[in-house]
Amino acid sequence: MKNKWVTFSIIGLVVLLIFWYVTTYNSLVKLNEDTNNKWAQVETQYQRRVDLIPNLVSTVKGAAKFESSTLEEITRLRSQWQSASNIEEKVQTANQIESTLSKLLVVAENYPALKATQNFIALQDELSNTENKIAVERGRYNDVVRNYNAKIKTFPSNIIAKNFGFMEKTYFNAKPGTENAPGVEF
Repeated sequence: MKNKWVTFSIIGLVVLLIFWYVTTYNSLVKLNEDTNNKWAQVETQYQRRVDLIPNLVSTVKGAAKFESSTLEEITRLRSQWQSASNIEEKVQTANQIESTLSKLLVVAENYPALKATQNFIALQDELSNTENKIAVERGRYNDVVRNYNAKIKTFPSNIIAKNFGFMEKTYFNAKPGTENAPGVEF
């Protein structure tokens, strides 16, 4: 009788361990997919921004004799973002795009004829809306990255994470200095 109890206890313990192992693995897979999904949402908004850029540049070119270096920089960064091969490269390029777009919009403020055109106003509003969406999606991405990273680092799920190669995800951080408005000189 005692041997049966020990046998059933061992079997029960093994079943519980297997159940825990499978459940933990599945939760890691789900969190990993959540981070991939949220990054895809961030990329969607970045793509929206990148798609708006040619229209904005054309409108600015047409309405003002605008400094070509800023327009060329925006065009270059747009291409760089589209060809970036990983999240880190996209984040770095996105930060550069933000800085250059800010400069473009600050400089455009000095062209009253440009500010009065419907196309520019509509594009500026659309860009502002897109920037807000990007900020929201970045926050959501960072939230799921936090949950994922915590799960793969905490005991005992870190054992399973290590066994199956779950790697830490990168947070989306603003680059240093973005808290300051860009300087524009004429």
